[in-house]
Amino acid sequence: MGTVETEQAPKTHAEEEVIDEEELSPIEQVRLTVTNTDDPSLPVWTFRMWFLGILSCGLLSFLNQFFAYRTEPLVITQITVQVATLPIGHFMAKILPTTKFRLLGLIGSNKDFSLNPGPFNIKEHVLISIFANAGSAFGLGSAYAVSIINIIKAFYHREISFFAGWLLIVTTQVLGYGWAGLLRKYVVEPAHMWWPSTLVQVSLFRTLHEKDDRRMSRAKFFLIALVCSFSWYLIPGYLFPTLTSISWVCWAFSKSVTAQQIGSGMRGLGLGAFSLDWSTIASFLFSPLICPFFAIVNVFIGYVFIIYITIPIAYWGLDLYNAKTFPIFSSHLFTAKGDKYNISAIVNNKFEIDMSKYEEQGRINLSLFFALSYGFGFATIASTLTHVGFFYGRDILKQFRASYTSKVDIHTRLMRKYPEIPNWWFHLLLGVTIAVSLFLCTVLKDQVQMPWWGLLFSCVLAFIFTLPISIITATTNQTPGLNIITEYIMGIILPGKPIANVCFKTYGYMSMLQAVSFLNDFKLGHYMKIPPKSMFLVQFIGTIIAGTINIGVAWWLLNSIENICQEELLPPNSPWTCPGDRVFFDASVIWGLVGPRRIFGPLGNYPALNWFFLGGALGPVLVWLLHKAFPKQSWIPLINLPVILGATASMPPATSVNYNSWILVGTIFNFFVFRYRKQWWQRYNYVLSAALDAGVAFMGVLLYFSLSMENNSLDWWGTRGEHCELATCPTAKGVIVDGCPAY
Repeated sequence: MGTVETEQAPKTHAEEEVIDEEELSPIEQVRLTVTNTDDPSLPVWTFRMWFLGILSCGLLSFLNQFFAYRTEPLVITQITVQVATLPIGHFMAKILPTTKFRLLGLIGSNKDFSLNPGPFNIKEHVLISIFANAGSAFGLGSAYAVSIINIIKAFYHREISFFAGWLLIVTTQVLGYGWAGLLRKYVVEPAHMWWPSTLVQVSLFRTLHEKDDRRMSRAKFFLIALVCSFSWYLIPGYLFPTLTSISWVCWAFSKSVTAQQIGSGMRGLGLGAFSLDWSTIASFLFSPLICPFFAIVNVFIGYVFIIYITIPIAYWGLDLYNAKTFPIFSSHLFTAKGDKYNISAIVNNKFEIDMSKYEEQGRINLSLFFALSYGFGFATIASTLTHVGFFYGRDILKQFRASYTSKVDIHTRLMRKYPEIPNWWFHLLLGVTIAVSLFLCTVLKDQVQMPWWGLLFSCVLAFIFTLPISIITATTNQTPGLNIITEYIMGIILPGKPIANVCFKTYGYMSMLQAVSFLNDFKLGHYMKIPPKSMFLVQFIGTIIAGTINIGVAWWLLNSIENICQEELLPPNSPWTCPGDRVFFDASVIWGLVGPRRIFGPLGNYPALNWFFLGGALGPVLVWLLHKAFPKQSWIPLINLPVILGATASMPPATSVNYNSWILVGTIFNFFVFRYRKQWWQRYNYVLSAALDAGVAFMGVLLYFSLSMENNSLDWWGTRGEHCELATCPTAKGVIVDGCPAY
């Protein structure tokens, strides 16, 4: 695609003399990655930025929401847009007319405007990527609140209006921006708040904007890899879906329940299972090509400990919680006899629990893995707090104090050339969002169940946690979540109301997470010297566009695909199984409809899992004491219990084949290729990841519109799943399930 020129000129000798040595960042990684110069003359409010930004935001919002319902959901992140929009931006800079127009007072004064103000520059590129990041819900794929609409319509078979759903999505996505903007001076401007994950983006932007005059340019490599990915996905996506999970152990032992429980990649422990489908490899855990190898190792250790040590001992050795009465791996809810729990029967006309019907069916039971996944979730939350407190607490406190006393660094000084965002912008945004949310929780309360005090309580929780969690993220790159805590609290306060519980969780958890993501993007803009007002407007507009497209796509699919999300009613090879929403629905039943007292409390079967909170809290303390006792053992502080205990946090809905394939591919590229072909890795690794994502996404949409909508499907051995039908069978004596052998 030609030569890509560098927009930021290298520092002159005079510029180097102007920079006071004390102004340099105190963080070595920042000094090595981020340039100490800025060119304020680079245009950012360009037609190219708006066109590519809105297009990227809209496209990612559509694709991510579309794929969210599929058995192997694919999340397309901003890295794909970073790579894909670069050649398009340069192409637009070549072909757009350079004619200047005069805008008479439309933006405060008479200014010239051109569709093509010069070469496509790095600041435009950053804003386009931030636009796209809003379209991928800051890496989550789609707006979290869409799951509330999905469970109401597809699982509870009740109604919610489009307007109420839109308000719910937009307010939960935007609410945290109000107070996040007011916290920027604490966690964005200080040099010690360095946000490690942003340096990956900075490094990629600088790499992409270097001179690129080799025979195999990144743009050409991206195009070739995209075509290959697009073409290949026709095979696992339509012609040969069994390649999604190659569970050869099941094929070798076609009549053994135990072998299939061990070998099934979709419904079992997945020993030896792997995938040739990129959507499976990158589902739930995102692309393995962009994950550092040390993080892959931590996930691998935790995954092996939980899946191949803990689960077999608990299932076959202890029969913990009558585990053999239920499938070994399932996110469904069961009766004590092993039948699927009839949730619809215990919901009354007021969308609340019917206690007499609940008592008829009895207590809810979980599969062994689903139960232990909650236990490890409890332990992860507690261990994150104590791990950060003991290993990073002193550094965080020191850095936070230094942010007040130390001189501003070069990046903050350069950013002061740009007009600051008035605080009233954030006050107004916060006030309007809370007002609209209160309207939703009062006038439209019958659709969302949540009382007004629940909204205010969730806002207070999120606000209290935003600053400490932002500081933790900015210094350690770990972001503790509030999802389990929020649903636990509301489940105790207001049991019996499932939608109230998930709304409280979403307002409390998502507003905090969106605030942290907002601040993370602001730090990227800080390093790249993007005007703050441009950053804010792009983030805000992108979030509104993305949320609107999310609910539009959701509404379309929920009303056009028969039996969507109902796995037992869908055709055998249908991809519309909604694994993430299934877990979200079960959580609404556990925490909201039935309530934690009847699951994890004295009235339930799993009160012992609360001890995981204590175990998780004490674990890092023991590791820290071990480190203090043997300070010369450098491997001890590398034991990261929050990562190890939280390794399988995505399971369910993720399955073992997702983890196996992700770990394998990540190890190949981020260990072997990185070590032995470092130049290739540095030049093409992220480009390959983006191309694989884009190719699968475009072919997946094409297959749906050209074949799936017309119910054109194939029926042969290669389209009938992974052939591990016995993996879901119980093995307890006397439990009879259709299609399973009796014991």
